[in-house]
Amino acid sequence: MKLIIAVIQDKDSSRLIDTLGKGNFKTTKLATTGGFLKEGNTTLMIGCDDDHVDDALAIIRDNCSQRDQVVAPISAMGGNADTYISKPVTVEVGGATVFILPVEAFHKF
Repeated sequence: MKLIIAVIQDKDSSRLIDTLGKGNFKTTKLATTGGFLKEGNTTLMIGCDDDHVDDALAIIRDNCSQRDQVVAPISAMGGNADTYISKPVTVEVGGATVFILPVEAFHKF
């Protein structure tokens, strides 16, 4: 058995959870905050048998798209004003960061 931990953008969470449900994957949704953009994201915990990991990964890949987002500059407070970026920049967001962990035991009470 494996535990899949997928960190995704909030915008992708409803569609992904619905699609995982249709594939009989049980998920637990956690509201989390990313460290880079300081924006909300969603972390899903998905438990599945070893032989279904590839199916879950395919669903995650198909439902979590990458896109460009314009980000406002971060304040120069506490930093060097010479390296401060004064205009918005475009960064790539979305997709998924996925961790797959072995599960030694699973209990459902």
